[in-house]
Amino acid sequence: MTKASLDKRPSEVAAMFDAVAARYDLVNDVLSLGQDRWWRRVVAATVAARPGERVLDLAAGTGTSSRAFTTAGSYCIACDFSLGMLQVGARRAASARRPGGPGTGPVRFVAGDALALPFRDRAFDAVTISFGLRNVADPDAALAEMLRVTRPGGRLVVCEFGHLRAARLDAWYGRYLAAALPAVARRLSPSGDAYEYLAESIREWPRAPELATRMGAAGWSAIRWRNLTLGVVTVHAALRPG
Repeated sequence: MTKASLDKRPSEVAAMFDAVAARYDLVNDVLSLGQDRWWRRVVAATVAARPGERVLDLAAGTGTSSRAFTTAGSYCIACDFSLGMLQVGARRAASARRPGGPGTGPVRFVAGDALALPFRDRAFDAVTISFGLRNVADPDAALAEMLRVTRPGGRLVVCEFGHLRAARLDAWYGRYLAAALPAVARRLSPSGDAYEYLAESIREWPRAPELATRMGAAGWSAIRWRNLTLGVVTVHAALRPG
């Protein structure tokens, strides 16, 4: 099975990501026309990890984003419930690691479920999740669980697909997601059918103001957001009240 359903059963979603793990980063780079690199830079700048801080990168996949959080001397845990993604990431990290090399700070790969994180209360200075919250069966419970593991005054950054403000552009974008995205993915990945689910989940995801309201309901404060690439992606930032 390579395609999950929108009820987002954890076993189905994990199996889907296991199947696409080997070429996941390549497919994302092609489908986004390279914009995913800029999105990751914006997330890293928003997290603003400082020396000695502990960062949790949730739904980290292969850890492509995780390395950016360690360049200033912080520590990052790359957490995902897809063992296939974590294994690909750990192998890449091991082959790229060299003493004193750039981007080779301490990243630890840990298997974990966003609804029951295997970490103590208030363990992290910052928590971030990119393109993963919409794949969780209960996003509201996940936001509360992220609050639990963040220290008072700590930071949350959520990067997720969004919606274009102009109705005509958003309609065109929806057609692209439904047709072009899976078609291109099938040419690049043996598990291209999984991208039908990804397209469906993006279309069903709430707009930025609604997500901000749900973050507030979970206990987060000082919520703000920034649209990227005309609203294709939105980066939300918040604080845990101190």
